[in-house]
Amino acid sequence: MITPNVRRRGPSTLLQSLASPRYLLSAWPWRSLAYSLTTLAVGGALLLVAAPVYAPWAVFVARLGNGHGAGEQASWFLFGLLMVLCFAPLVAIPLGALERRRLYLVMPEENRSGHRSPPAGLWGWARTRYSEAATWREVAYAAVMFPIFGLVLLVTTTLTVATAVLAAGPFLLLDENEGPIALGWTTLTTPSEALPYALAAPLTALLLLYVCGLTSYGHGVIARALLVGPPKEVLRAELDQVTESRARLVNAFEYERRRIERDLHDGAQQRLVALSMDLGMARVDLDEGTPADLRVAAAQTKVDDLITELRELVRGIHPRVLTDRGLRDALQELADHCPVPVTVETAIPHRLPPHVEGTAYFVVAEALTNVYKHARAHAVTVRAHLAPGDPRAATNGTPGGAREDGTAVLTVEVTDDGVGGADADRGSGLTGLGDRVAVMGGTMGLTSPEGGPTRIRVELPCGPIPANPTP
Repeated sequence: MITPNVRRRGPSTLLQSLASPRYLLSAWPWRSLAYSLTTLAVGGALLLVAAPVYAPWAVFVARLGNGHGAGEQASWFLFGLLMVLCFAPLVAIPLGALERRRLYLVMPEENRSGHRSPPAGLWGWARTRYSEAATWREVAYAAVMFPIFGLVLLVTTTLTVATAVLAAGPFLLLDENEGPIALGWTTLTTPSEALPYALAAPLTALLLLYVCGLTSYGHGVIARALLVGPPKEVLRAELDQVTESRARLVNAFEYERRRIERDLHDGAQQRLVALSMDLGMARVDLDEGTPADLRVAAAQTKVDDLITELRELVRGIHPRVLTDRGLRDALQELADHCPVPVTVETAIPHRLPPHVEGTAYFVVAEALTNVYKHARAHAVTVRAHLAPGDPRAATNGTPGGAREDGTAVLTVEVTDDGVGGADADRGSGLTGLGDRVAVMGGTMGLTSPEGGPTRIRVELPCGPIPANPTP
């Protein structure tokens, strides 16, 4: 049996490589050395660029305990705090972007940013960046960078100079013009005395590589903790949990709404109908026109009005026509009850999931209510189209659109010729519509320039959601 030669892979992380006897034979020492040297370059540049930010703090620290007044010290402190709040993010954000790229030298995992995409414009960018936790973590990293820079500078300079002095000692002492070399614990005066120490130079060079590996790993851990956002796997898991929770809430809401509808229809409404019939029977035993007959008649009228109001309430919770005949007929019934003339255009070949039909119905109902109350319109058009579950439907001229995963999408548009000027930020009704559509995984768009027309466009995916909770 012939066993194929399998190439052994080296350690996949810097920490594993440091614990391995083959550390010096891998690429990790040179990556760590490059990371340390570039840290010196970045730290030196940061000292110059961030000087206006930390200069007030340097003055504040220098004046502590020197007999300066408390008011002057407080002024320097507030000035330093103002500089940090206003200008430190401008230094820290590009520093964070650079450090995430450098981090690949010692931690070649996915080092993605934790920033969100800002809105268009300078104000949108500033408002987003200055309110993000990721920005202030980068500010904290910029502050931590100074002691890291000092430590790396001390270690690399000391070991590099020691290696160079030990290796060049015998050659330096060959020159009679050169004086003795002081090593701290001893003084070298001749090449023969320096030769044994020169043999130790490779050891200090190896020590330099190991120390660079340790400092680079520690620096990388700090940089990753402060600069790198959560991995995509974590974000996907959180998104899946939110999606499942949202679906459960939608189903719980649908079940509770149907329960209330059933209780009102089968309970309170039936009792009121029975009460109206009893009052009618009581009037048979009374003489017409007597005070008792008039009071019973008035009571029966109030009960009938209450029944009508209760029927409207039940219809508002979930109309019977929507359950029995579907969205197309339910939209036509809404149009018939609207005081403003409404034209309904539908292309819905089959019944949709109940949560989709319910959401679309209440979007149209709320939109027509807003038209009647605020728009002063003379005509309204309601369009509802279903795009089949084929990604090509979005490009073949079919109204609406289909998602890339093949999920059919219901598109509902309500357009009126009113005065326009509708703003979702100023209207709780429109905000509630947007929230309800978002819960279903859909999108809502509103265009309403001054003078009209106003158009509300909603797209609702028709995919399945978990089963309703058991009663």
